[in-house]
Amino acid sequence: MDLDPLLLSRIQFAFVVSFHAIFPVFTIGLASYIALLEALLYRTGNPAYEQLSRFWTKVFAVVFGMGVVSGIVMSFQFGTNWSVFSYASANFLGPVLAYEVVTAFFLEAVFLGILLFGRDKVPRGTHLFAACMVALGTFVSSFWILSANSWMQTPAGVELRDGIFYLTSWREAIFNPSFVPRFFHVALASFLTGGFVVAGVSAWYLLNGRTPEASKKALQMCLVMLAFAAPAQLIVGDIHGLNTFEHQPAKVAAMEGIWETQDGAPLLLFAIPNQAEERNAFEIGIPKLASLILTHEIDGRVEGLKEFAPEDRPYMPVVFWGFRIMVGIGFVMIVMALWGAWLTWRGRLAESRLFLRLTGFMVPFPFVAVLAGWFVTEVGRQPWLSYGLMRTSEGLTPSLTGGMALFTLIGFIATYAVVFLAGLYYLVKIIRKGPDTVDLSERPAGAHAKRPLSAVDEPLDRTTTTDAAR
Repeated sequence: MDLDPLLLSRIQFAFVVSFHAIFPVFTIGLASYIALLEALLYRTGNPAYEQLSRFWTKVFAVVFGMGVVSGIVMSFQFGTNWSVFSYASANFLGPVLAYEVVTAFFLEAVFLGILLFGRDKVPRGTHLFAACMVALGTFVSSFWILSANSWMQTPAGVELRDGIFYLTSWREAIFNPSFVPRFFHVALASFLTGGFVVAGVSAWYLLNGRTPEASKKALQMCLVMLAFAAPAQLIVGDIHGLNTFEHQPAKVAAMEGIWETQDGAPLLLFAIPNQAEERNAFEIGIPKLASLILTHEIDGRVEGLKEFAPEDRPYMPVVFWGFRIMVGIGFVMIVMALWGAWLTWRGRLAESRLFLRLTGFMVPFPFVAVLAGWFVTEVGRQPWLSYGLMRTSEGLTPSLTGGMALFTLIGFIATYAVVFLAGLYYLVKIIRKGPDTVDLSERPAGAHAKRPLSAVDEPLDRTTTTDAAR
């Protein structure tokens, strides 16, 4: 049996990227939440915020480590499996990926050490600054990575000459046509993922009567944020979809399940696309709604997938169903967020055990939505590595054999299984243990938590010295 190195390399890259993607999308949102907790602790001194910050920083450290381990492999894959594309795009992707390491990774690594180990060793303001820098680092990292990915989706600022991409404008290449809506779409997805994970764990603690004050605060904070972020994602997603409709019409045709160009195209809620026969089975849709959403006209024209040559079409079934999974989960998140905000406003949050149980079940759904959206984005780009300029088949390493690709694919699956199981074990252990117990009655809510003092620190206690002088 002949092994196709192109297919195996695509599967390998899809597996590695999918495995890696679930970690950054969580840590971006969680880092911002930890920074907010540190800011509230600095402002109010309420030990509940310290309790929450300590706990979620532990979770962040484990997930961040898993993300780093899984992310390093991706850059190597460009050289091992996609060397032709790596060489061709080196003028742009090389510097961009280097900027991500120099700016974001170093920023996160340096200040993460202070965040993890400096709480009782540095001034509280310095610890807050470290938390903010870690959060900023996650966004800087996503800026460069999403710029690179968006450039592959909507290349700009380059010329392809003799198989090499030459830069004509750094600004146009970095801020390519799809970058801005994609950046905000992913940023909101990160807040939704982090928010629902924190909310789900906090709801589980409340159901079991564990750290009730801190858990209730965490759940209320997340629900207020989610009540804004979830509907906002619907708006940003629509803007992103309109951008895709303009620059990647074949992807939108696959997303909507449209084969024939239509005026007044329906929004298909359900269908079974058949790529070979170029038709759908069992269509259920809302008449003219797809045209209204995409063109803002009830009888607007939407191009069908048949407008594109068969070799230029993405695989519709994956794109079609991936899009519906993502959007469906998005609507569920909106309902849960608004329901929770309403319960919070009415003061009945802790009483609704049904809502707390459902919130706990929501924890994995944002990750599923992120993966579904990622498949829509990447499978919908096919068969192009750089959309409209270089095909996926043209970027493959010439000397790569099917056996070599299969060997590395199996190796990655085995290695990542170990990494995932080890990380999951420690995460479950941390969550089962829960936040460290803090006697909240020892300090008033408005008082700052005092930093433990060593014998060396005691003479520097300015309050004690001043009182003695008086």
